[in-house]
Amino acid sequence: MPPKPQLFVYYLTAWMLATLIVLTVLNALTLELYFVVALIGLLVVTELTIPVNIQPQWRYRLRWIILAGLIIFGYIVTRRILEILPSDVL
Repeated sequence: MPPKPQLFVYYLTAWMLATLIVLTVLNALTLELYFVVALIGLLVVTELTIPVNIQPQWRYRLRWIILAGLIIFGYIVTRRILEILPSDVL
């Protein structure tokens, strides 16, 4: 069995490759959609591989990556909402 950080990377890589393949097959591949689905995968893999008793140092640093991803996600959602709203509302 590989070490936990390596297993985490394997799972996340598999998720991201599967996402890329599925979005390409569905002809729905955009950078924004890929980023959002990859972020969801990061959050899911992070929760599924969480250690029971201890918090390794690499997991603590992962919080900053997740925070950056959530900030970018907020930007994407805000931009999409502003595109949908009529210009006279703003």
